[in-house]
Amino acid sequence: MQLINKKENQIVFKAEIEESLVNAVRRYLYQIPILAIDEVEIFKNDSPLYDETIAHRMGLIPLKMDKVSKEGSLKLVSKKDGIVYSGEMQGNVKPVYNKIPITSLSKGQELEIVGDFKFGTGSQHAKFSPGLMIYRNVLELKTDKSLYDKIKKILPNVEMKEKGDKIIIIDDKIREISDVCSGIAEKDGKKIEEEIKKEMVISVESFGQLEPKDVFKRSIEELKRDLNEFSKKLEKD
Repeated sequence: MQLINKKENQIVFKAEIEESLVNAVRRYLYQIPILAIDEVEIFKNDSPLYDETIAHRMGLIPLKMDKVSKEGSLKLVSKKDGIVYSGEMQGNVKPVYNKIPITSLSKGQELEIVGDFKFGTGSQHAKFSPGLMIYRNVLELKTDKSLYDKIKKILPNVEMKEKGDKIIIIDDKIREISDVCSGIAEKDGKKIEEEIKKEMVISVESFGQLEPKDVFKRSIEELKRDLNEFSKKLEKD
């Protein structure tokens, strides 16, 4: 496994792994238990938005999680003139992002809401999703050596190796470049050969409830748990 890029909410890495297994891990992101506001009780709402709209917005606000996170309630009370943000919610957990707009109030208007949050999974509702995962195969591109300068001009950071009258490009970074290289070659009347490698470029992006690496690890754990249960049932039969 080789790390390609790391940000606060995203990791991108390269690994030699079967596509079917990567896809299974991707699907099991939506089996990770995640906290989200599930039900709200609205006592006052003088804002221009319907109760249902505010409830929907609050449900989609990512909540911070740790090992001791448990179900509870968040209270939102506001009388100020202006936008009401997610950071104004008070309770046992905090929102990941404090500046998510919920609604707006004018002078003299009030908002009073209690939201109950609980654990759920993305397979039940999108508000329980921890993030996104995408993947693709690493490609080896081979084309005419005469295109070296043109490709380098458009893709200055790409690594190319010369081999005889050909140049070889390994497409294994965050941004896929095979289409760009194919377009350059086609414009010059040249052909480009593509070879699919066993390695995968995998990107995991978190919505903020968990670290990106934890999203990936927990997805694997949930997949293992289901496989173990399935194995036990097979043994009984």
